Amino acid sequence: MPIKLPIIMALLLATTARAQEETISFPAAVRFETGDSWQYEGRKFRLFGVQACIRGTAYHAPDGTESDCGMQSIASLAALFSTGSIGCQPVGRANDDASFVVCAAQIDNATVDVGTALISSGAAFAAAYPSGAPVSAAYAVAEAIAKDSGSGLWAGRFAHPVSMLLDKR
Repeated sequence: MPIKLPIIMALLLATTARAQEETISFPAAVRFETGDSWQYEGRKFRLFGVQACIRGTAYHAPDGTESDCGMQSIASLAALFSTGSIGCQPVGRANDDASFVVCAAQIDNATVDVGTALISSGAAFAAAYPSGAPVSAAYAVAEAIAKDSGSGLWAGRFAHPVSMLLDKR
């Protein structure tokens, strides 16, 4: 299966990342801000290497309906949080003091990297540095597979959030 490499790479990243603190477990009851960030107990968390659709941008489904692309990403993240136990390992701090985290979900006795799950299902995208290089090569591969197969958001039309953010530099 072609998806094994991204999953293995993402899990390797999750297990080898230098931790700043203990693993944090999240219940389903967090406050989602975007499809890659949430608040819990007064702290903000953001998935490392993941970029969700930007809220307020249009998503055009194959059937012609239009919706908020950012809300589509939020719904996917919320659905993933509701399906299993989520544990995250902090790997750094963002400029806005959010904790960058790499997360795993326990779903049906399997451990799944949250970033890989979102990106490979077409619900989110591989984040990029200002240079345009992907933050995670494994996530870039997962995105390419999702795009090629027309998974999730890739089935319709939208403005790619990484392109939009890089154009604003």
